[in-house]
Amino acid sequence: MSNTIKVALAGAGAFGIKHLDGIKNIDGVEVVSLISRDLDKTREIADQYGIKHVSTDLADSLALPEVDAVILCTPTQMHAAQTKACLEAGKHVQVEIPLCDVLKEGEEVLALQKKTGKVAMVGHTRRFNPSHQYVHKKIAAGEFNIQQMDVQTYFFRRTNMNALGQPRSWTDHLLWHHAAHTVDLFAYQAGSPIVKANAIQGPIHKDLGIAMDMSIQLQAANGAICTLSLSFNNDGPLGTFFRYIGDTATYIARYDDLVQTHSKGPETPVDVSKVDVSMNGIELQDREFFAAIKEGREPNSSIAQVLPCYQVLHQLEQQLNA
Repeated sequence: MSNTIKVALAGAGAFGIKHLDGIKNIDGVEVVSLISRDLDKTREIADQYGIKHVSTDLADSLALPEVDAVILCTPTQMHAAQTKACLEAGKHVQVEIPLCDVLKEGEEVLALQKKTGKVAMVGHTRRFNPSHQYVHKKIAAGEFNIQQMDVQTYFFRRTNMNALGQPRSWTDHLLWHHAAHTVDLFAYQAGSPIVKANAIQGPIHKDLGIAMDMSIQLQAANGAICTLSLSFNNDGPLGTFFRYIGDTATYIARYDDLVQTHSKGPETPVDVSKVDVSMNGIELQDREFFAAIKEGREPNSSIAQVLPCYQVLHQLEQQLNA
């Protein structure tokens, strides 16, 4: 591998573009190949970012000897198989959340990663957002311990549209995608594995074939609990809002903003601008991926670190299907 890490990026949708924008700020990294299903649109985006190779087939990019690493921003149902294809081709790989929507496939990815020794991580962006990093540093310093996390993940998605308001070729999922963020973050921030998990869901949408509302309860081995409410029916505000209730403070994280609440008086904004080198969680996630490649180490949010999240999701799915 040269001093410059050469990257293929698969998926030129909303999240693929977020990665392209983040990578522009990272030295020693070059995107050399862009893959997406609409060739004309892919060429248009590639031209904007100075990417010379385009294709509609991931295999074309994996065959390029100069490609060192791949970032997958493709539909959920393709993630596990494509991650395995990257590893089998000898490439380092970062796959957007979720790793899989079938636990067995995620376990197969981990086994292959161990066999190849390549860097493989999943885009659990909440681990990297400065707001959540701030809380994590407080926990690591022994200054804050979680008693409860109360999380709301709310979108308005009654039709199959992506984050840019464009039609999707696949169907999103509250459990395997959106709940994965919080299930992983709760165990990560609590520093303790999840030992109890319960879920209920609302009616199945007649066209999308998925539950549009869901409620999840979690408990960690150290006693901390988490309550997660998810909806595709919520007509704003949209996004995920995290309330950290701890032994010394209460914090609310809204994307990259963090406030400390008080029983008397208004919220106090917390300055998280100096927590890391950027305020962009996707960029920080990519920086970790490339640093792990250069340093030959396991990244934060590696396949091995996040697989317990998918074991919990599998357990919850079994409950919901019972």
